[in-house]
Amino acid sequence: MDIEKLKGRLDFLREAEKLKDVLRSAHTSSGRTESTAEHSWRLCLMAITFGDELAGLDLLKILKMCVVHDLGEAIHGDIPAVDQAQFPNKSQQEHDDLLLLTRALDEPLRADILALWDDYENARSAEAKAVKALDKLETLLQHNQGLNPPDFDYAFNLAYGKKHTSAWPIFQTLREIIDQDTEAKIQTLNR
Repeated sequence: MDIEKLKGRLDFLREAEKLKDVLRSAHTSSGRTESTAEHSWRLCLMAITFGDELAGLDLLKILKMCVVHDLGEAIHGDIPAVDQAQFPNKSQQEHDDLLLLTRALDEPLRADILALWDDYENARSAEAKAVKALDKLETLLQHNQGLNPPDFDYAFNLAYGKKHTSAWPIFQTLREIIDQDTEAKIQTLNR
């Protein structure tokens, strides 16, 4: 047992805890602002829930990727989906933040986390493409389920993440169901 390695891992976990305080633009069903950690938790739950539909993919890799995909946001926070075009350096910033966040880790674990994040960010593997799709679907699901402010732009949902959610039939079908919910929400608000 390497005490210094264990201490470094605890230091990393202390830093990663900040993700619990990073707020997103989405709201929970009670109207409270959702944290990035909560988003990542439900993303993991979605991966488990629909894992049987992802034959041939490595579910453990998917779950690890779900956990680390937004980890860098613990440093500089979340950029809402509707604002991401205004931040062309978002990916580089998250990468730099992840390097900072993982600095206390032993090199094999640090390299694993960075490789998972890089795979996700660049959608290299089939697992990364699946996580990208699930990430978009979780956001859409939360937008529809949340108790949002009166000026919330539900129409944004109808185009958001389409290129990622068309990767597999399961994601296309989930997208259709969620889009129907979005359209119903828009209709209700327009009455």
